[in-house]
Amino acid sequence: METTTALWSFALVVGLLTLTPGLDTALVLRTSALGRRRQAWGVVLGIQTGTLIWGTLTSAGVTALLTASHVAYEVLRWAGAAYLVWMGVGMLRDRGARAVDAAEPTTEGGFGHGWRRGTLTNLLNPKVGVFYVAVLPQFIPAGAPHFAAGVALTCVHVAEGLLWSTVLVGFARVLRGWLRRPAARRVMDRVTGAVVLGFGVKLALAD
Repeated sequence: METTTALWSFALVVGLLTLTPGLDTALVLRTSALGRRRQAWGVVLGIQTGTLIWGTLTSAGVTALLTASHVAYEVLRWAGAAYLVWMGVGMLRDRGARAVDAAEPTTEGGFGHGWRRGTLTNLLNPKVGVFYVAVLPQFIPAGAPHFAAGVALTCVHVAEGLLWSTVLVGFARVLRGWLRRPAARRVMDRVTGAVVLGFGVKLALAD
């Protein structure tokens, strides 16, 4: 496979993956819609940091341990499930009920808080690692330096993720008028909390 063909083919595959609604989409939309702009960008960059780490480790051959070691996969899977369940339950506790006027942007957390949340959410999902182990090597051109080519392809995924997240953040700002009502903020927390909790339970029950 030629380098140009590999890049475009990989871009198409991960582009479709990026556009598919999931946990990352829910976190970015919720954080942005609640007016936490800096925290939202922290979540975005945290998610992409996790993607870059997974891609780099895969290019170095480290994540192959996930497919070779059942114990390593199970430890990471249960850690990720526990983290998502904890985060989802926290949202379902309806902290928005005691929040200040929703018209005022909250300062809860910040960029660092969002970055940590996004990074952990991505890194504690072993399915991301398994995806890279299964897919990334197929798009590395024959004869190309494996590590450099793998990291370059991962950067394509990161770039697409950043572009799509920019669209999500912009769209979420449109919802802020609706979210000025405390009841609407509670609905947002409950819906996102249920989504996150659902992903955690699904990960825990996955075969």
